[in-house]
Amino acid sequence: MNVKVSKISNKKFARKLATAGLASSLLVLAACGDDVDTTAATTAATSADTTPVTDAAVAEGDIVAIASATPGLSTLVAAVGAAGLVETLQGEGPFTVFAPTNDAFAALPDGVLDALLLPDNQGVLAQILTFHVVAGKVMAADVTAGDVPTVEGSNLTITTDGGVKIFDANVVQTDLEATNGVIHVIDQVLVPEGVDVAALLATATAATANATDATTSAAGLF
Repeated sequence: MNVKVSKISNKKFARKLATAGLASSLLVLAACGDDVDTTAATTAATSADTTPVTDAAVAEGDIVAIASATPGLSTLVAAVGAAGLVETLQGEGPFTVFAPTNDAFAALPDGVLDALLLPDNQGVLAQILTFHVVAGKVMAADVTAGDVPTVEGSNLTITTDGGVKIFDANVVQTDLEATNGVIHVIDQVLVPEGVDVAALLATATAATANATDATTSAAGLF
């Protein structure tokens, strides 16, 4: 499937987030029922304790600072940097970020993470990461079941029966407050349906082949 992916402008992203408040997010959450289509996104699962832990952040600061100081989120922090979203997530916000753990990224199909971190795929990486971001600061106590729009443009489906889930992803830690929003930790990476994973893997394979050819040529083998 050929999918056209546009790079996300940080300025446009920041303007969009700045104009959306907590009230609009909560209205969308409250208005939607439990009868929703959960096939809108593909998730990569990993084992995790499904009981959310409400915990204070280990440091004070913006979303990036809190994520950087939280154990198990280093891959996310690296991905935010590779996507060029650090400055945006350090902005005024507010933001609600559903943050996949390191194990969640490790559970992606082989080669996908490496492909996402390639410079040529920066736009796709930004698309995936902004699929984890909701405008406004939504604390765990304010979450209700339904669909909520993300900064990426697609909706997240939230259910609350037997614990809070985003599609099939479990929320395993909640309410890591930042100066410009809040982080809730999840055990899966959410991939919007517009992302072609097969195409990502093809990009990674081509990049590996090119690197091998360059190394071989430099060694004077051909």
